Amino acid sequence: MPDVTIAVDTNGADLGPAEVAAGAAIAAAQGVRIILFGPADAIGAVPDGVRVVNAPVSIAKDPDPARAARSTPDASIVLAAQAVAAGEADALVSGGSTGAALAAGLFNIKRGRGIYRPALAIPVPIPGHPVTLLDVGASAEARPEHLVQFAFMGAALATTVLGVERPRVGLLSNGTEATRGTPAVLEAHAALTRRAAVGDLEFVGNVEGSDVTSGAADVIVTDGFTGNVALKLMEGVSQVLLGAVKDAALSSARAKAGGLLLKPALGALRDDLDPETPGGAYLLGLRRLGVVPHGRFTRYGFSQAILLAARGVTGDVVGTTHAALEAAGALKQAPRPSSDGASSVSSS
Repeated sequence: MPDVTIAVDTNGADLGPAEVAAGAAIAAAQGVRIILFGPADAIGAVPDGVRVVNAPVSIAKDPDPARAARSTPDASIVLAAQAVAAGEADALVSGGSTGAALAAGLFNIKRGRGIYRPALAIPVPIPGHPVTLLDVGASAEARPEHLVQFAFMGAALATTVLGVERPRVGLLSNGTEATRGTPAVLEAHAALTRRAAVGDLEFVGNVEGSDVTSGAADVIVTDGFTGNVALKLMEGVSQVLLGAVKDAALSSARAKAGGLLLKPALGALRDDLDPETPGGAYLLGLRRLGVVPHGRFTRYGFSQAILLAARGVTGDVVGTTHAALEAAGALKQAPRPSSDGASSVSSS
């Protein structure tokens, strides 16, 4: 692993800071340098390559993360984000709340130039045809221009992380017809169709919920509310189905005999569908990279999140996504001087 340092907030994880630290130890064994921010007494001893900054204050459960990030400078997530902003670390990983990570990132790392809103993007491990889904929770609502930027962000991420040369981008809606969807979806569909006509993007039009898992698109774009619901629904259904298969395999002596034959294949499928395997979601749109794993993850999931962040740094996910937006003219325009010498400011 190339020379990379990841700042990790250990507060807010369901299994506690020690579990996050155990995941950091796994990632450190693969050559990633890590700075852990959290309560030193709960983190405990750490191996070479891992440094601890004692930061016991947590805002992970605060109902107003933006206010908390502004008013609590000694919070672990704020200190971790400041380390990334100062160049002491290359990327941020947060084991706590998405809201706190987003607020700390926006206030300290800052939005990238020309970015309307950050987006959480996750490569969903669909067997046979993984799909990158965004936004999955950074913003509950999205305007058409936000969805257009998400499309280019997702396409660049799919190329960088999954190696898809020209990703097919779909817009999540309640029907495949161009006339279906909310006003924001309709306007975004028209804008993305224009982009496709000039070759900026491989836009395949609207996709329905069933298409998320069918391979109809490599990247699927939606607002953060819908994306978060879709992601958690897929995770829940996959775990229920795996549990049902396991119960069926243990239901009789004959089933157990067949289950033994299927165990290697089912084990591989379980690993493919495990929500911890992807490592979490990329927080795109900031000047440095962030990764947000789920708070319920075990040490394995947190190790995957840290390694995901390290791969994102070495693959220059931030630079690649921003360059794709710039090349397509999809960045928010700078304020333009008006005729009377004042500046007209673009909305954000």
